[in-house]
Amino acid sequence: MAMKLFETATCSQLPLVDEAQKSAILQAEKDAQTHRGFLQAIDGMHLLETGGELAQGTAAALPSSLCVMGWNMQRCLYPEQGADLLRPHNPDIILLSEMDNGMARTHQRHTTAALADCLGMRYAFAVEFFELGLGNDLERRLAADDHNERGWHGNALLCRVEPTALALIRLDDSGLWFCPDDKLSSPSVLKQPRIGGRCAVAALLPGEDGDICVASVHLESLDDPAIRQSQMERLIAVLDAFAPDVPTIIGGDLNTSFSPFDGRERQEPIFAAAERHGYSWENNAAGTTTRSSLLTHKPRPAKKLDWFCARGFAAKGAEILPAVDEGGKVLSDHEIIKGQFLRLRG
Repeated sequence: MAMKLFETATCSQLPLVDEAQKSAILQAEKDAQTHRGFLQAIDGMHLLETGGELAQGTAAALPSSLCVMGWNMQRCLYPEQGADLLRPHNPDIILLSEMDNGMARTHQRHTTAALADCLGMRYAFAVEFFELGLGNDLERRLAADDHNERGWHGNALLCRVEPTALALIRLDDSGLWFCPDDKLSSPSVLKQPRIGGRCAVAALLPGEDGDICVASVHLESLDDPAIRQSQMERLIAVLDAFAPDVPTIIGGDLNTSFSPFDGRERQEPIFAAAERHGYSWENNAAGTTTRSSLLTHKPRPAKKLDWFCARGFAAKGAEILPAVDEGGKVLSDHEIIKGQFLRLRG
């Protein structure tokens, strides 16, 4: 069965995968058809979980000038400390990737909900992967339990208004992380059984000058640039159907593969693909967005993986902010990106 264009059903808590389903996944043949069957059968893969209470006195609509932040929080081990880094910037929208929900390595916490509670924001969370394992060896050392209570790992967005509409956009259902494949960068990946694939969480949000659309996205890391191009083109096509003729901001971990020091990261075809549809990459600061962290086996190569692109907005400034708290603790292997976006009139 082909992937739906997008899914809009919401819930207050994603339904658990039962033990029979878990057992079937672990014993099944590892092929694309089997993976698609499991992906279709797991209810939580087709829902957006929403929650969070807006801070008292929050406006009903976003201003024409927006502060947007993006962060791959690498499981989100430290939601409270992460909130402390984000809060001083008073973001209107936060685009998040690699957020855990009921994973042993992050103490079974719903990290997106915890972050939203700290910041007084609404959230929408969607599952990228249902994970049956406890993670890599470094993550297993952090786990106090021998099981995941939920096993959800995914993307999210936080906002300071009530969304008008939400969409879960699946970008891949092939089972790249389920089926043995020589493209996998590490044998340890096969020790982390999971169902799912890259996805985006999109929202239509009320603004003082009309609705805007935002999308939090995580593109594939294990495959070649052409796969990321395909995912970006699918995302843009679906956003055009979900929110036609609406100013749009896309942001997240795009896993661009080239070094930023010689300008070659722009050789990734996602950049030209977005520009063909009227998107601009203007609102990105110079510099790299990776660092080593508690969960990295060896020093991370310096790369620029995290980006914004937008259509219908003027750039007002961009920054890359260190993912390090006041005490010097590294909170993620990705830095935070920040952009000011001014809605264009007319």
